[in-house]
Amino acid sequence: MCGDDMFADTAIEEQRRKIEHFCELGDRVVDQARRRVLFGEQLATDEKIYSIFEPHTDLIIRGKVRTPVEFGHKVFLAESAQGLITQYRVLKGNPSDEIHVAPSLERHRLAFGQAPQLYASDRGFFSEQNLASCKHAGVKVVCIPQRGGERTARRKAYEKSAVFKNAQHFRAGIEGRISVLFRGRGMKRCLAKGNDRFELWVGAAVLANNLMRIAALLARPSRKQKAA
Repeated sequence: MCGDDMFADTAIEEQRRKIEHFCELGDRVVDQARRRVLFGEQLATDEKIYSIFEPHTDLIIRGKVRTPVEFGHKVFLAESAQGLITQYRVLKGNPSDEIHVAPSLERHRLAFGQAPQLYASDRGFFSEQNLASCKHAGVKVVCIPQRGGERTARRKAYEKSAVFKNAQHFRAGIEGRISVLFRGRGMKRCLAKGNDRFELWVGAAVLANNLMRIAALLARPSRKQKAA
């Protein structure tokens, strides 16, 4: 067999493999549509395919008026006081926010040898168990707004305190960080194919953010320079 024939056979085999792959996914899409529309069957989330070309895509329920649902992946981010992203995780499916508190505390301890002084998040992370986990880990300021239910007088007073409000102002900074990642670091839309490359794309955006942030911190005048 000559070299040209070998390369041609390899290319044909690769194309055959791709066609079979997409045909299989297409059959699954037709089947899920038939079961859901014609037979009224409720399909489990892990059975559904939302994209033939990116089958790892998840359905994310935002619960917002303008964007009730989105397609892609949730990403968990943790930010330090210096604006560095210390943790990121591409999540599978549409998990509840509250399940991330204890694991993120443990990751922080492993990375820095101690619990964070401040743990601030939005109300989606709230649960009594998460408050207890933060206190048990040694977090000095726990700033997670209560989600639903009647707040006690003590809870109301704490959420109105300057300590809590300042911590929430810090938490709002992560929203700005997400905006930077989207607008300036390329994380809004992944142009790479496949789940592994999606995770690499997110990691590259985080790395770019941290390098830019470190450069800004190094360029900042020190206290001695300001005094001079």
